[in-house]
Amino acid sequence: MTQKHYFKNYAALTSLSILVFSPIPVNSNELEQKVNQLCSTCHSVNNLERSSGYSKEDWQSMLGYMVNLDPNTLNSDKLSGYLADEYPINNKRASQVINGDLTLKFNYWQVPTLGQRARDPIQGSDGIIWWVGQWGNILGRLDPVSGEMKEYTLPAGTYPHSVSLDRDLNPWFLGNKNGTVGYLDLNTEKFKVFSMPDENARDPHTGVFDNKGIFWFTLQHSNMVGKLDPVNGNIQLASLPTKNSRPYGIKLDSTGTPWVSCNGSNCLIKINTKSMELEEIKLPGEQTHTRRLAITDNDMIYYVNSGMGKLGRYNPKTGQIFEWDSPSGSKSHPYAIEYSGEAIWFNESAKRPETLVRFDLETETMQSWQIPSKEGVYSGLIRHMRMGNNGLIIHQTATNQLAEITWSK
Repeated sequence: MTQKHYFKNYAALTSLSILVFSPIPVNSNELEQKVNQLCSTCHSVNNLERSSGYSKEDWQSMLGYMVNLDPNTLNSDKLSGYLADEYPINNKRASQVINGDLTLKFNYWQVPTLGQRARDPIQGSDGIIWWVGQWGNILGRLDPVSGEMKEYTLPAGTYPHSVSLDRDLNPWFLGNKNGTVGYLDLNTEKFKVFSMPDENARDPHTGVFDNKGIFWFTLQHSNMVGKLDPVNGNIQLASLPTKNSRPYGIKLDSTGTPWVSCNGSNCLIKINTKSMELEEIKLPGEQTHTRRLAITDNDMIYYVNSGMGKLGRYNPKTGQIFEWDSPSGSKSHPYAIEYSGEAIWFNESAKRPETLVRFDLETETMQSWQIPSKEGVYSGLIRHMRMGNNGLIIHQTATNQLAEITWSK
């Protein structure tokens, strides 16, 4: 997805209510025109064609998740009725569920500002969950015990892609549109922002702190990785060996070495922390590309092969690569991935309902579940997941929700 597609115009988000409450269409042609106008403000109208469809009541719920509207208005009633007729429930993108002995529990929170595309939540050791609203230019804070939320408006033009926590639990955001990295000082509640030293470094993407306090991050469309020292603000950048590799996810192994996944090429990248030299590991299959990766305690590199619908494992010690088919097949587009200690978790983002998959590391078997949204309306899209204090912390950008997932036998 390009930056142009990401950031159509945040002002459009505030105009959605005006579109919803404008004069009520009286026939199907006018309803179609209104739906196209309303939906294309934030995303492609093709999303309707590619959806699994909903009943009238669930379409109305979906509208309510995305924009502020009064569900009792005649307008929203007509719109949801039209959508139910034109895009009824279907199985065009049905997932293949694998049963098992674990049961999941989902605890959801709805963020205050709709239309923001809430994403990439992370939980600190103090229990607080932080997230960013990319289209809303928001940094958000959630106390999961009380349910209290607070949203901070980020410096103009930031449009953050992700959030990470330093050792003092300050939330760091990556300015995906204005080429910045910054953080919120929890003591002063003021922002500190660092600009990229190279004008070609346009889109900081995902980051992680090592145990020395150094911040490592990717810049997807700039085809770079970066290193920032918060003490002096010094930033070092390095370009990937292969053009259009599109570095995406980043994780650290047990030695503090950063590993990067390539969303535009069939590769993984290992960063030399001292020299910033980049080692490229080629993965099998020209159609292979990897959104994100996870690293186990024994430094096995697991990755989602988003291009071919597989879960992969790379052994840095032997160079051996092995891949397993994702339950829903080659077009399931696995996206987010996390390691929980006994298993690898990932989602099948192209399926509706979207599925969550657990890969047991001991038995090398999978179990999967369809992911419900709050109030039972299925949607997506999970772009990142991370382990929290009690379970997985996820988001669903379509419905602007955060969730905690726990499991039991």
